[in-house]
Amino acid sequence: MDGGGGERWSAVADGWAELWGSFAEPVWAPLLTASRIGPGSRVLDVGCGTGELVAHLVRAGAVAAGVDPAPAMARRASERNPTATVLDGDVEHLPFEDAAFDAVLAVNALQFADDVGDGLAEVARVLVPGGRVGIACWAEGARNDLDVVERAVAEAYEEDVPPDGPLRAEGGLESALADAGLDVVGAGIVDVSWAVPDDDRLVRGVLLGEDERTTAELAPTVLRAAAPFRAPAGGYRLANAFRWAVAGVR
Repeated sequence: MDGGGGERWSAVADGWAELWGSFAEPVWAPLLTASRIGPGSRVLDVGCGTGELVAHLVRAGAVAAGVDPAPAMARRASERNPTATVLDGDVEHLPFEDAAFDAVLAVNALQFADDVGDGLAEVARVLVPGGRVGIACWAEGARNDLDVVERAVAEAYEEDVPPDGPLRAEGGLESALADAGLDVVGAGIVDVSWAVPDDDRLVRGVLLGEDERTTAELAPTVLRAAAPFRAPAGGYRLANAFRWAVAGVR
């Protein structure tokens, strides 16, 4: 499923929570460490989805908030985290006052902005002087087993796979932050594996957002493409990678 719009993401909120909500968890720790997030830190999660990272921030003792352009996503995040402020909104139009946060995180979200520079300028606006922004997204397709499956699905649709965006390339996140006038303080790459227990969950995860008929038609394509990633104990394990970078506001 690509970026789509708020309504499209709202339509798959339940499936997202079940199949993908905590997928990016391995990248959370380096982001929090480099962003100096601890008890009492005021932290905003941009593109918070169904609120899994917000919940992690709450458990870490942070004063957490979230924002998402899909109303159903934001609603689920709010229900999951009743002590957090979760609002509708996107990275280019954050519904918060200036200097409201010590840190802002955006995991698998910034690439959906109409203009990355405008999004980072808005993030800087809501940060205190010296605050930090941590961003993360998928690394280039060649580093992701999931890319093999998605290419097979695209071929079945007789479509071309979109090229990797600039943020996915090595140094792409750092360049975006520097271009926005932010001082990069850390960056890295993290293995983010997708362990799937059975065929049904694999198919539903890859084809999230498709109708029942299309899912049934494409299921064999997904299973054939994923066959090399079968785990010895059953199910599947697809190795993937996320890049991350953190920068400070001057």
